[in-house]
Amino acid sequence: MGKQGKKQSHLNRQQCRGAKTSSYYEEQDQEYPSTPLASPFEEQNNESQQENSAEEVDENEQNQSNSDVPSKFWLYQQSVQSPKGDVSYLQKFFLMYVGGRMPLHLQEDFCGTALLSVEWLRTDARRTAVGLDFDVDALNWCMENNVNKVGADVSSRLFLFHGNVLQPLEAVLINSVPQDLVRNLSLKDSEDGAVTVPPLGSEGSSETMICNGTMKDTQMPARDIVCAFNYSCCCLHSRKELVLYFKYAHSILSKRGGIFVMDVYGGTSAECELRMQRKFSTFTYVWEQEGFDVIQRKTRISLHFNLQKQHKKIRHAFSYSWRLWSLPEIKDCLDEAGFSSVHFWVRSMPDSEDIKTINGFGIGRDIKYEHVTSFHQQDSWNAYIVGVA
Repeated sequence: MGKQGKKQSHLNRQQCRGAKTSSYYEEQDQEYPSTPLASPFEEQNNESQQENSAEEVDENEQNQSNSDVPSKFWLYQQSVQSPKGDVSYLQKFFLMYVGGRMPLHLQEDFCGTALLSVEWLRTDARRTAVGLDFDVDALNWCMENNVNKVGADVSSRLFLFHGNVLQPLEAVLINSVPQDLVRNLSLKDSEDGAVTVPPLGSEGSSETMICNGTMKDTQMPARDIVCAFNYSCCCLHSRKELVLYFKYAHSILSKRGGIFVMDVYGGTSAECELRMQRKFSTFTYVWEQEGFDVIQRKTRISLHFNLQKQHKKIRHAFSYSWRLWSLPEIKDCLDEAGFSSVHFWVRSMPDSEDIKTINGFGIGRDIKYEHVTSFHQQDSWNAYIVGVA
């Protein structure tokens, strides 16, 4: 994409988001896409380092018309996400902490290409999913490459919104949900009533509204599960924002019980400069972590891709400024937002010095999360945090 394309993309983002009111908006002013990243700590193995002889190309200068160059969103899905594993844990957490019924209605905040939502819908024909993300390019790619290729039965149960999690009422529905389906879902979920997101900070919620294009006006089933994965809550830099978002998540959960699930990473290696690689058959995924500000608890994370066949490097495919929240901070904010209990599921990861270069997903998928009430600091760990409503 040339300079004109970069300028137009930036203007489009400005028109979509309106006035800036928080640090989440301020970060979006930079020429970085908003899709969150995921750490190579997630899966590990040892392998020799790839040669760095490829031509360097900034993501914004990438020739999008070149069919030989894969999309950064496809590369992200292949190298980072594990939707089947996430769905399995979500269902496990719901049955453990709520129980009494199967979870059917999911909301995936910061959904990016909504790969998790699509996987959720595949697993049960009764399920619905709501996806919300700020990055219109990711959502458009999702529609073309994930939603439109799974069949009408799956895609018709997905509500996909473009907007900010701090202003969910203004999020715009970008795919068409059949109204007879919405009515049927409302009848089946009549014990809850359909939920329309209330203004943040208000009490209660409307039972039914007519779909006319925004989340505020869209009738949807109350959610059994709300999730924010790929460390997305690190995009929220202040405690006020985090509590506000948690209150929103709490407000759309079913009155019969529901859960909010997020993930976070940490360890001593999370608070220093770090560069790691994961090698796949046709490309190498590179995680780059800049220095860590111990006062503001902020760092910048960049994701690069080295393409073997094309001999190109897509630098800064995704880049973002993160506030690395601690587990006690997150628990305090969830408590304040009204969740009745908070649970930590943590898994230890190999030391970063031993896995600077890894091959594929390696052994990481064999490392299970365990419920803990205390956990001693180490080089690297990942955690699911479950808030129960």
